[in-house]
Amino acid sequence: MKILVLNCGSSSIKFQISEMPEYKVIIEGSVERIGYENAELKYTAKNDKKLIICPVKNHEEGINLILDTIFNNNVFGIEKSDIGAIGHRVVQGGDKHNVSVRIDQPVIDYIENIKELAPLHNPNNLAGIYACQKLLPDVVQAAVFDNGFHMSLPESTYIYGIPYEYYKKHHIRKYGFHGIAFRSMAEGVDTVLNDSHKKYKIVNMMLGSGTTANALKYGKSIEVSTGFTPHEGLIQSTRAGDIDTAAILYLMKKENLSIDQTDEIINKKSGWKGLSGISNDMREIYGESQSGNERASLTIDAVCHRFKKYVGAYSAIMEGIDILCFSGGVGQNAYYIREKICCGLEYMGIEIDSDKNRSLSGTGIVSKDSSRVKIIVVQANEERVIAEDTYRLARV
Repeated sequence: MKILVLNCGSSSIKFQISEMPEYKVIIEGSVERIGYENAELKYTAKNDKKLIICPVKNHEEGINLILDTIFNNNVFGIEKSDIGAIGHRVVQGGDKHNVSVRIDQPVIDYIENIKELAPLHNPNNLAGIYACQKLLPDVVQAAVFDNGFHMSLPESTYIYGIPYEYYKKHHIRKYGFHGIAFRSMAEGVDTVLNDSHKKYKIVNMMLGSGTTANALKYGKSIEVSTGFTPHEGLIQSTRAGDIDTAAILYLMKKENLSIDQTDEIINKKSGWKGLSGISNDMREIYGESQSGNERASLTIDAVCHRFKKYVGAYSAIMEGIDILCFSGGVGQNAYYIREKICCGLEYMGIEIDSDKNRSLSGTGIVSKDSSRVKIIVVQANEERVIAEDTYRLARV
């Protein structure tokens, strides 16, 4: 069965078609800059990369462009009738959906009702669902919820210290995100160790453009750095992360900022980008730091301080740590970030092997043989998790 996976962001759509159950990727790519005249469709198939630039007004046009490109190109040998199911990444499932589900009208109504909980994500996820209903009306669709992995959080963990009635009235609580990626990371740990992650206390560090730390104790998520929105927690590429909320109120008064303007600042103009004044790309910031740029060096120090703090905090929450796991573009590729996080944690049994760490390509163990805590680098594959869940649901 061929599964189409869609991940609809605010101005982009990532897509992949794979053959299941063996998970053989046939084509993958993205549509970037939705809403612009110079939108870009990029895809890779059979080791061939293509780029198409054309106007794309909205997500429906973007998905239509993807489907037309795939089905009208004989190179791929795929027809619309070959698509057995469509899997969607849905960022926010609220406090109801902790497992992936087949999409029907009640599920759509539920996602509509809670879309204010993720205004930058769920409306776009819904746009993808509606577009597929129109363009592929007879194909089964599935929703894979990004926060579902964290529905095992204890109430004492997800509750905020605000008047309790606001939690009951407005559902304001910690939800946590990157759950699909953490599921994939757990599978990666199983592969590297040839053992079950459910035997261990693991601190997961998903370090990409968006970053999230997770405490995974014997297979259950018991803490997560992202909260009511993906903003909370670590310093991210453009998000400020943990900050005194009174400082935000102070800034709004001083700069006479609206709510929308403030949202723009803390979510899109802060983080690595705002601190460095250079870029939201860690590679560029690191390059500048090596050239003596003090703000670039400060950014890396601040980011790693926050990363390290969460490793210690989550080890305390779990009453121990057996594995420290890294993934994401930065977690996998930035050896200097892993090194900086682990430096000084030898007292916790975390001993990184500098040679292994710097020479690693792909996945593997980068801790010393003497290290009580294994430091593992894995590649998270969210699309595979979505494809597997969608295939299972389509066969029910």
